[in-house]
Amino acid sequence: MTALFPIALLLLSMVSFMAGASVAKTLFAAVSPMTVVALRIGFGTLILGAVFQPWRMRVTRDSWRPLVIYGISLGLMNLLYYQALSRIPLGIATAIEFTGPLAVSIAYSRRPIDFCWAALAAGGLILLAPIAHAGTGLDPWGVIFALAAGGCWALYIVFGRTAGASHGSRTVAFGSLISASFVVPIGIAAAGSALLSPTVLGLGLVVAVLSTAL
Repeated sequence: MTALFPIALLLLSMVSFMAGASVAKTLFAAVSPMTVVALRIGFGTLILGAVFQPWRMRVTRDSWRPLVIYGISLGLMNLLYYQALSRIPLGIATAIEFTGPLAVSIAYSRRPIDFCWAALAAGGLILLAPIAHAGTGLDPWGVIFALAAGGCWALYIVFGRTAGASHGSRTVAFGSLISASFVVPIGIAAAGSALLSPTVLGLGLVVAVLSTAL
């Protein structure tokens, strides 16, 4: 039972993340992808900060570097992913982005069975992405943004693991704070008066809860 618990958490996380992405895509008609990312990370940082209180962390000179890279990669990953979502279908964007963590899993694999699981995951991505039915109309920039988001996701995993070993669960709140420091100003500048819409703010909060906080 204990071994199944982290698997259940992972599955719930995936469902929550994709639900948040679906809600985020509906906001693109009202505000830019950069603004949606700003709402997600801004509200998410407030929630995570209230729960984990990252200001109580004792950050040393040696632990700064992985924390900063973790936070920057988090912000860039979301900016690039939402740019991809605004150009190509959700399933394709997510499948392409997942090449990042898949590459990390292969790089860290040591046993033959690990490579078997990675191959199955790769096959699943190919089946999930309706590329064969998408024709030739895929926006090339959307594909590029999704691939770049996958690269940032790989950095997020590697440096998040290093930072988390030193700071535990507060790492995610501190990393979110770093990403918010540059993502939120960009999103506010791009939004203008649309950011004051109660509907935009409400859906932005939903995205933050589903895709960042949970």
